[in-house]
This record gives sequence, structure tokens and C-alpha cells, in this order.
Amino acid sequence: MAQWTSAVGAAQLARLITSQQERPSAAGARKLPAYRTLADGIRLLVLEGRVPVAARLPAERELAVSLSLSRTTVAAAYEALRGEGFLESRRGAGSWTSVPAGNPLPARGLEPLPPESLGSMIDLGCAALPAPEPWLTKAVQGALEELPPYAHTHGDYPAGLPALRRMLADRYTERGIPTMPEQIMVTTGAMGAIDAICSLFAGRGERIAVESPSYANILQLMRAAGVRLVPVAMADGLSGWDMTVWRQVLRDAAPRLAYVVADFHNPTGALASDEQRRAMVEAARAAGTVLVVDETMAELQLDPALEMPRPVCSFDPAGSSVITVGSASKAFWAGMRIGWVRAAPDVIRSLVAARAYADLGTPVLEQLAVNWLMRTGGWAEAVQIRRDQARDNRDALVAAVRRELPDWEFEVPRGGLTLWARAGGLSGSRLAEVGERVGVRVPSGPRFGVDGAFEGYVRLPFTVGGPVAEEAAVRLAAAARLVGTGAAGNTAEPPRTFVA
Repeated sequence: MAQWTSAVGAAQLARLITSQQERPSAAGARKLPAYRTLADGIRLLVLEGRVPVAARLPAERELAVSLSLSRTTVAAAYEALRGEGFLESRRGAGSWTSVPAGNPLPARGLEPLPPESLGSMIDLGCAALPAPEPWLTKAVQGALEELPPYAHTHGDYPAGLPALRRMLADRYTERGIPTMPEQIMVTTGAMGAIDAICSLFAGRGERIAVESPSYANILQLMRAAGVRLVPVAMADGLSGWDMTVWRQVLRDAAPRLAYVVADFHNPTGALASDEQRRAMVEAARAAGTVLVVDETMAELQLDPALEMPRPVCSFDPAGSSVITVGSASKAFWAGMRIGWVRAAPDVIRSLVAARAYADLGTPVLEQLAVNWLMRTGGWAEAVQIRRDQARDNRDALVAAVRRELPDWEFEVPRGGLTLWARAGGLSGSRLAEVGERVGVRVPSGPRFGVDGAFEGYVRLPFTVGGPVAEEAAVRLAAAARLVGTGAAGNTAEPPRTFVA
């Protein structure tokens, strides 16, 4: 019986490995033998989760042809991986990836760091901030006071509590997009919303156009659903969306869905202009593509003087071509797992009907808490706390990275929670691996791309500030030195405990 559960083709594995080697080597970097470079590349792909554990690798001859290497080189790389515990083989069954005993299984998304690791590790992996107190406590207390009438019901509200649906509809109306409660469904976070939308519109094998780069967890959600991702390159810097490219992709590929983050894009921080938003809606409508717009960052405007563009759904107020997703997770607190969908009433009805086979509904107490915040004005005050904190963190992190890593390139976004940095010609995957050993956790660029793109990038969130941001930059610089000199394989000094 085979020990592997999936397979990676020679051409696919060659693309992933080649993407790691496209960045120029730093001055003074030690040149490794070809077999060692190949073994290290495959090991990194396994550690990052871009090649799954228990995935059958191509035969030595097939991979050698795809990489234009000798079969002896590939055989030596495979043997090195077997010796390190990252590969297992059996005659007649081939070779498949594994992890050595004691190593954690890699995660494809950006999972939060375990609380027990917080003392020694600075976590730049998860773009989420602590709750904006005292508003979390006040919201829960307010929700508890309003809970008794709901406790006498069955508690299942597949479309969401009527009071919260009405509140969310009124908020869209106040933004200039007339909305009825029938156009709203409350979900378990934005991830729950997008999962439901993909399940309804895009079955296995369907195409979904995505920005390149895009939000890593959504890309993995879509991969797990078996859809075909069609990447659309973002323009350089903060200019964002190249509408000529988008029109061509939507016309030629005819994807069923297109997923975009128009407000302080994750990870680049770009903000789409009114003209780009109008053009995006027109292009989607012409192609027959449903445009899914993620607004989870929309309220995180960090520069007070910035004039925000109109919501994307304002160019499609009936919701026939645009489905909007919102959430309390980024603007308020990630632990408040409340999201919502705004769409045409018939789309909402279909989503609600399909929910009977998923989670039935969203927790009542959390819905009451969000409704209490929005009704009392606490939401606006809590979001302002969040903006002030994120702005201070952004400025501290930018200053620290510019001081410690002057050759890294980035543009400072005017909102959101993330900085997208080109890492001075270094491999983002190797920086992520070595960073764990020197006490800073950072996601590499390929997590945000398709098929190994963005190897030379890392994403830095605005989740730490002050001395912690300075120490994070110091540790990143230490990791960069190890990677740049080719010493990344050496045992790094253990991270010292850092208390914020």
C-alpha cells in the first residue's frame, strides 16, 4: 500500500524550486554544491507547506530532465533528504515527503503563534492586534443584557440576527449604497463568508481570478476547494490594479469568480482608486464574472487626510455583479468571529439555503456584541483606537526596518495592517526559516502567490510597536546576515526572551 496521499509533478516541482533561485546571491555568499541546493530547496518547500507532507515526488530521471540537471545530482539530493528525515522511499512505491520526528507539521496558512511561544518569539506572522479595550468588555456585557429573549428560541439564525442584518444594511445605506436587510447574511468571519461564496459559485475545477500577490489564507482556502487559481499581477508599489491586464484575463480566462481586496490590499497595502473600481466592475460584468470584494481592511485608514474612494459595490448597487464581504476581525478584534456578505437578495437566499449543510448559523452572543457596538457608537471609538495603534506600529516598524535593513525596498501604505517588502535580493523562504531560529516569525512572499511567485519578498504586519518593533528588525537583520552569507544552515544562537 502506497504511503503517499498526493503527488507533485516534475514540471510543478521544477517551477517551485527555480523560483527560489531566481533572486541574485548576496555578495560573499557561499556557493553550495548543486545537490545540496536542490535538497535545501525541497526541504524549504516542505517546511513552508508549499509541497505537502506525504506528497509523492517525481522520479529522479523526470526531475533531472525538468531541472536540466544530471540524474546523479537529483539522486544525491534525494539521499540527503532521506538522511535528514524529509523523504521516505520504498522500492515500487517511489519517494514521498515527510518531516523528521519532533518537527511540527507545516501549515499552509498564517496560523497564530501558540501562546506558550510568545515569550521568546516575536510574531510577525499574523496581521491581528489585541482587542481595543474597554470596548470588547463593554460589548460583551451589553450583549449579555440583551441575550435573555434569544435564549427562549432555538438560537439558529442561518441568515444572522435580524437586528444585526438591519444594522449592517443601514450602515451600507449611510455610505451611499441603499441596502435592505434581505441583502445581508451574517457569517462566521470573513473566511466563512468567502468559503460559502466559493462553495456556491465555484465547484472543483472552476476558475477564480485572484490578485498576485493576494491574501495567503484565502488562496489556501480556494486551493483546498479544488478550484483553479488564475493570478493577475499587481502593478509595482502602491499603484495596485492594472486594468488592461484585468480586462484581458477576465475576457480570456472567463473565471467564475474574481477575488479582490480593493481597500488597503493584503499584503501590499494598495488602495484602488474610484476609476479602478468602476473599471473592475465593468470588466467583471462584461465577462460574466462575479466580483467578490473583501472589505475587511476598509476602515483601517491610517492617514487622517486621506480621502477614501467609493465602495466597490457603489458601482453595482443592486449586487448583481459584486458580492461584498466585511468583518469585525481586522477593524475590531480577530477573536470576534463575525463577518457578513452583501449581495443581491437571491444570492443571499441561496447562500442561506446552502448553509444548512455547513454551520447552521453564527454565535448569537457575538452578533449581539457587534450590534451593540454599532448601535451605541462604541464601534467608531474602538476603530479609532485600532487606527491609532496601527499607525504608531507602522511608523515604528518602518523606521526600524529602514535603520537595520537599509537595502530592503517597500512603499509605506496609508492604511491597512501590512507592509510588503522586497528583501534585498534574499530568499523570503530562507528568511522565514532562519527567522524562526533567531526569534522572529515572518511569512515569506511565496505564501501570497501562486506556484512559487514572490520568493524575494516578506510581509511585515503592523502588530508590534516601540521596542518590540526595534527588536523585530534587529532579529530580521540577523536572519538576513545568515542567509546572505550562506551560513543559514549553521546552528543559530537561541533567541533571548523578550517581554513587551
